[in-house]
Amino acid sequence: MSHIYSNMAGSVWKILVQVNDQIIEGQDVVILESMKMEIPIVAETNGIVKSIKINVGDFVNDGDELIELI
Repeated sequence: MSHIYSNMAGSVWKILVQVNDQIIEGQDVVILESMKMEIPIVAETNGIVKSIKINVGDFVNDGDELIELI
């Protein structure tokens, strides 16, 4: 099982995947907003989305789990 973590603090602006989606390494999965900038969070491995741990509008910190993959 793999996880995708935030690499910075910010607000969740967009979630680009849904549960059961197949994702590939390098794919943008979440867009965070910080200081009026949009920062993509990229999958570091291939997998299938098992669960999404965040919602649009949530504030996340560096290292917070965003998505769980199988």
